[in-house]
Amino acid sequence: MKRGKKLDPLLFLPNKRPKPLQIFMALMLLYFLFTTFEIQTSFAFKNGFLSLSSLLGNEQQQHTHLGKASNFPSKEDFEVFQGSLHRKTMQELQKVSTLSFNEALNDTTVAENEVSEFNKVAMQACVEGNRLWEEVQRVRTENVIKLKVENLSDSCQHSVFLSGYELREQKGIMVLPCGLTLGSHVTVVGTPRWAHWEHDPMISVVKEEEEKVMVSQFMMELQGLKIVDKEEPPKILHFNPRLKGDYNGKPVIEQNTCYRMQWGSALRCEGWKSRADEDTVDGQVKCEKWIRDDNSLSEESKATWWLTRLIGRTKKVTVDWPYPFVEGRLFVLTLSAGLEGYHVSVDGRHVTSFPYRMGFSLEDATGLSIKGDVDVHSIFAASLPTSHPNFAPQMHLELLPQWKAPPLLSVNVELFIGILSAGNHFAERMAVRKSWMQHKLIKSSNVVARFFVALHGRKDMNVEIKKEADYFGDIIVVPYMDHYDLVVLKTIAITEYGIHAVDAKYIMKCDDDTFVRVDSIISEARNVGNSRSLYIGNMNYHHKPLRHGKWAVTYEEWSEEEYPTYANGPGYIISSDIAHFIVSNFEQHRLKLFKMEDVSMGMWVEQFNSSRPVEYVHSLKFCQFGCIEDYYTAHYQSPRQMTCLWDKLQHQGKPLCCNMR
Repeated sequence: MKRGKKLDPLLFLPNKRPKPLQIFMALMLLYFLFTTFEIQTSFAFKNGFLSLSSLLGNEQQQHTHLGKASNFPSKEDFEVFQGSLHRKTMQELQKVSTLSFNEALNDTTVAENEVSEFNKVAMQACVEGNRLWEEVQRVRTENVIKLKVENLSDSCQHSVFLSGYELREQKGIMVLPCGLTLGSHVTVVGTPRWAHWEHDPMISVVKEEEEKVMVSQFMMELQGLKIVDKEEPPKILHFNPRLKGDYNGKPVIEQNTCYRMQWGSALRCEGWKSRADEDTVDGQVKCEKWIRDDNSLSEESKATWWLTRLIGRTKKVTVDWPYPFVEGRLFVLTLSAGLEGYHVSVDGRHVTSFPYRMGFSLEDATGLSIKGDVDVHSIFAASLPTSHPNFAPQMHLELLPQWKAPPLLSVNVELFIGILSAGNHFAERMAVRKSWMQHKLIKSSNVVARFFVALHGRKDMNVEIKKEADYFGDIIVVPYMDHYDLVVLKTIAITEYGIHAVDAKYIMKCDDDTFVRVDSIISEARNVGNSRSLYIGNMNYHHKPLRHGKWAVTYEEWSEEEYPTYANGPGYIISSDIAHFIVSNFEQHRLKLFKMEDVSMGMWVEQFNSSRPVEYVHSLKFCQFGCIEDYYTAHYQSPRQMTCLWDKLQHQGKPLCCNMR
């Protein structure tokens, strides 16, 4: 008992136990603390959301300089988001370029009759762009479906028929609303015209003859959608029978593809059957044999005639077919889509097969064009797809978190890459996201990449662009109506974003069909030195303006006989001091604007170079056309080639090309 007294009596006193009221008060205190924390968190997120809304909601704020803009996060916002890390995170919410286009283009000190034609076009595009963006802001989600229905193309038809007269009325083009599918076939009935004299300097150079040659040829092409103004639509299949006029003087059938006005490697059928060791297409040879006037001199006959004579073997009986097209004679041509490629038969006989090339799909073939020395009597396309193809934006966009732009965690961004893109280039942007934008330097925010997109003429397309920008966080909308001659405005927006929003050391411009080796680009810039102004790319020296033809430049647009030294547009780098110079002069109405953006950049760098030396670095590894091994950039790469190049870098560790389309 005595030992029991030594125990702490407080453990056994009943009046010291917690009362129900005390328990209730403690629970209320915990609830109060919890709700207070929740309100603060909610307030923080609410401020962040309001900052985004102000960026996208007030049209007038879109035309204010970034440093002065009221749509940039306010001081009150930063009271919640303390520190440079959070400021960088807020900057990634920017979706609209804040460059003052209206103010810079509308110089009130210049008389109206002295305003350049370029500035007038740019002002009209900006006014129209502002209207379009306001419309997009007013569109509610439930109206998006209605917009899509209003803009749907003609309903898909199982078959399409055109007479020769109807084809001529449509300028030689048959529309295939939903493209082709496996098993689709197109039958053309026509008659090749008689050869005519034609001037062809290229043939005269090869043949060392007069420029005048007899020519009879026609072109049948499966075309894709026209996606860029002043640019030919992609040629998914170019089928070109040359009855007369080829440089070798023999009848030839040439097949090829063309993407972004860049031709692939041609397949020429010249009358010799494809070799036995060559790949076939769905079991068919690429080129069948036809009678030539020099068949006796073929390599096969030279190699086997003596053996056949020595052993006395009976000569194998073969059927020799003539060239399938004859001037003035009717033909029936059928083009069919197989599992591995296109097959062409003429008058019921297989003639050529052309394997599918990367970058194109059957659904892309939304038009058939026939031009040249041929009279078409009728065209019939059948077994066509009856549902809309997969070029709809939502089919290209993979809304997965791994493709989103990473948060801007790094305060010191070494390189900013601005990517020029058209509004409806959903597939191209998705391919870039899934390929070189997955580089570790971009994921770590040491390098930042953003797409710069102007507005499209169709409201539903702009709604899709806004949705894409909201989800991926890597699109900067430049608020003007997209126009081929106004690409230079996107370039200025890139320089402004690179120095003000990102504060990058180097700024790069490229296109959405350019594959970029990010690590090589940074290494090339570092080699120049930290304290020097630089301009890196594939340089053009002493180039002269074209005064005639499709790409003609008038003397009013460019009065000098030569362009300044400039880097080709698909990929070049400038240092931040040059970018500051460009933006400052633009805001002060002192920047000369020219419709060719790469020439404009060369002109601005030359002007900067007059006051501070610029290191011009020329490298052919910034490929202007296509791809070369050990490239820094590869241009004219289709979406499938983009992912192919990335796979080669990842798995083989080498910058190898994927040249097949």
